[in-house]
Amino acid sequence: MQSTSNSVSARRRFLQKLGLLGAASALSSYTLIEVSASTAQGASAVNRWGLLIDTAKCSAGCDACVTGCNEEHGIDATGRDDTRAQWIRKIDLQDNLTGRESSLPMMCQHCASAPCVDVCPTGASFKRDDGVVLVNKHTCIGCRYCVMACPYKARSFIHETISNQKSIAPRGKGTVESCTLCVHRIDANTGQQPACAEACSKDAHDAILFGDLNNPDSEISRSLKQHKAIEVRSDLGLNTGVRYTGL
Repeated sequence: MQSTSNSVSARRRFLQKLGLLGAASALSSYTLIEVSASTAQGASAVNRWGLLIDTAKCSAGCDACVTGCNEEHGIDATGRDDTRAQWIRKIDLQDNLTGRESSLPMMCQHCASAPCVDVCPTGASFKRDDGVVLVNKHTCIGCRYCVMACPYKARSFIHETISNQKSIAPRGKGTVESCTLCVHRIDANTGQQPACAEACSKDAHDAILFGDLNNPDSEISRSLKQHKAIEVRSDLGLNTGVRYTGL
């Protein structure tokens, strides 16, 4: 088995060959998300964080969750909608047989078996011990393999130079990003909901429930036992951390 030091050296040589190591290291002066899933603050395999979304409570005309996410993480309009980052987006569905319409938020599903992690050549895409899937901006080289591998179209490539960044959400041109489940709130351990769930609640919809999927006594676990919930593209066997009811 290759030693850790040899693996690090091999990765560094890979980046140097592409001429991108210096650029990746200088993306931001902010403290970037730690690459180590095992040492990340607050990350423990005891927990598995996830979302339960009740589409029956989700209004087609409401985008409070999107607005809340954008404000929390400093995702501003770029003037080019085709390249603007989307950590969360609203999609409308219609059942071909019944004509029934549904509206729901779509974001990174924080898969237990994450395709984005599997295809990343540098290890920039990784899954923490608590199930949160993240991107380390130091080692992301912008190859976009993860973007192509994600069946939920949940990742964005940053084309423009980012200004006025927030320290809780470091970003950089030429890298990939997606929903972090508001990992900064998780690690603060104050019981605060992710920004999307908080905004949905403030808008009086309460369609997004956040919690620990590993804790049988958590509200989200109790709700999953009471209601029929599905994984989007369950046929892929990814064991997603985001589940939906009412579909």
